[in-house]
Amino acid sequence: MRIGHGYDVHKLVEGRPLVLGGVTVPFEMGLLGHSDADVLLHAICDALLGAAALGDIGKHFPDNDNAYLNIDSRILLKKTVGLLSEKGYRIVNIDATVIAQKPKLAPFIEQMRNNIAEDCGVSVCDINIKATTEEGLGFTGDLSGISAHAVCLIE
Repeated sequence: MRIGHGYDVHKLVEGRPLVLGGVTVPFEMGLLGHSDADVLLHAICDALLGAAALGDIGKHFPDNDNAYLNIDSRILLKKTVGLLSEKGYRIVNIDATVIAQKPKLAPFIEQMRNNIAEDCGVSVCDINIKATTEEGLGFTGDLSGISAHAVCLIE
């Protein structure tokens, strides 16, 4: 058994869709990034890669490679799961937290769980997603950005 932790953050800007857990969430701002900037999936990829001692998301999907420009992060997650599979690992569970002052994410969490379970080839009962605010504090509290943490267990 191996454990991994991942963290990601992206800046909120106007003119981009807000994609979290593979779900387009209605909001007046979206996340800035080379890909679709899905902080939740990026944190999960980093947790999985870390657990398998395979580096991080930037090593495998660099932001200076146009092959990943505006890419759907669900593709990156599937590729990450493939890398783990090549090394003989399987995912036991994933637990993640999105930190965002706005919008409220509760209505979208089940679809996020379903997307992640599908992309990882596990049961939805092996995926947990939480959302929280920072009570108006820090860069997430002032709507400058959104961050996510993820932990996983692989065997």
